[in-house]
Amino acid sequence: MTQRHLVGARILAQGLVGSARCGSRAGRGAESAATGGTADAIGGVPDATSGTLAPVEVARSFAAHQGQDLPGVIASLALRSGGAVEPVLAAFDRGEIVRGYPMRGTVFAVAADSLAWMTELCVAGPLRAAIARRGALDLDERRVERAREVLVAAAEPVSAPGVGRGLLRSEVMAVWEAAGIATGSGRGYHLIAELISFGDIAYGPWREQETAVVHAPTWLPAGSDLEGAFGGDREAAAAELALRYLTSHGPAGERDLAWWSKLPLGTVRPAIAQVAERLESGFADRDGRLHARPEDARGGDGERLWFRPGLAEEYADAEKDTMKELLLPGFDELVLGYPDRLALIAEGHHPALAPGNNGVFKRAALRRGEIVGTWTRTGSAGKRRLVLGELGSISDPQRRRFQTLFARFPYTAV
Repeated sequence: MTQRHLVGARILAQGLVGSARCGSRAGRGAESAATGGTADAIGGVPDATSGTLAPVEVARSFAAHQGQDLPGVIASLALRSGGAVEPVLAAFDRGEIVRGYPMRGTVFAVAADSLAWMTELCVAGPLRAAIARRGALDLDERRVERAREVLVAAAEPVSAPGVGRGLLRSEVMAVWEAAGIATGSGRGYHLIAELISFGDIAYGPWREQETAVVHAPTWLPAGSDLEGAFGGDREAAAAELALRYLTSHGPAGERDLAWWSKLPLGTVRPAIAQVAERLESGFADRDGRLHARPEDARGGDGERLWFRPGLAEEYADAEKDTMKELLLPGFDELVLGYPDRLALIAEGHHPALAPGNNGVFKRAALRRGEIVGTWTRTGSAGKRRLVLGELGSISDPQRRRFQTLFARFPYTAV
C-alpha cells in the first residue's frame, strides 16, 4: 500500500507544485556562512515576477540532486525553477551550480558554494572505497599524484569563475595520455571521480552537451570549504545539511537522512536536534497523513518525521494540486531521495521502475501521489511522442493530461 498523502506533502515540499517552489524561509545558506552573514532562506527568495526560484537556489535548498543522468538532473532543476532548461544551463556556465561527488560515490548537482564543505563532510567512506579500487586498475599513489599534477596544470588556466570553459572529458583523457598516464579500462573515469572527491576538480560549465572539468579551487567560491563556511565545525555543517534535506525532502526521518548522506546516526541525530526549532515534526498514518502524536497515526510505523514549518497546513490547501498527474526524470529526488520507493509505488511494481534492481531507474509517471507508469519518448526531433508503460489503469482524460505535461517537459539537447 502506498502512502499517497506522504508523497503529496513531499511533492509540495520539493517544489513540484505551487508558485514559490522550494521557498522555505528557514536556515542559513552556506554562501552566507562563508562570509559570516545570515541568509534569509535556505531555498532563497522566490523571484518577484515569476514566483519561482532561480536554479541555484533550488540546488542549494536541496543540498544535492542526483546528477549521474545529466539531462535528468537538468530537467529536475528546471521543473522546480520555472520549467525552462536555459536558466539551468546558464547557472552552470556562471559557476553557480556544479556537479561533484559529495557523498555515496555518486554524482550530484550542487550549488557551487556548497560542494567543497559538503564533500569534506560526507565523502570519507566513498573515498576510502575508491582508493581501495586502485589496485584493480593498476593505479597507485604515485600515478594518482602525477595525474593530479597534469590535470591541474591543464585545467587551471581555463577555470576562471563564470568565464572559463573547462576541459571536456575527452580533452582530459588526451592530456593524461600525452603525459603517459593510461586512461583505458575505466582508469580515466576513476581518476576524475577520485580527484573530484579530493576537491581538486569539479564538473562546471555546460559545453558541447556535457559539463566540463574545471579546477575546483579556482572555480568554486573562495571560503566555501569546511573551514571557510563553518570554521571547520563538522557538527555545524551536519546541522546545515540536515536542515536543507529535511526542509526540501521532508516529511522525512533521521534514517532517511542517514541513508541519503551516509552519515552515521550518531552524527545525524545531534544535527537534527540542533535545527529542530526551525522544523516541525509529526507521524504518518497508513495513508501518509501527518499527525502530531504517534498514537493518532494509525497504521503508521511510529517514526518521527521532520518537515519545514507550515507544510502540513499548506498541504491541506494544496492537496488537490499534489494529486495531479506528474512526469519526472528517471533519477529525480522525489524518487531517489529516500531509502526506498514504497511510499509511492506498490512493491510488486518496483521492478518495472528499476529493472534488475541495478541502480538504473526509468522515468516515472505519477497520479494521486503514486507511480502509475513509466514513460519514454519515441520519434525524431520535432515529432516526439509519449510512450507510457502503464502499471495500472490510466483513463483517456488522464492520458491527455500526461501528454500535455510531456509537451512541455524540459528536455536538453543531449
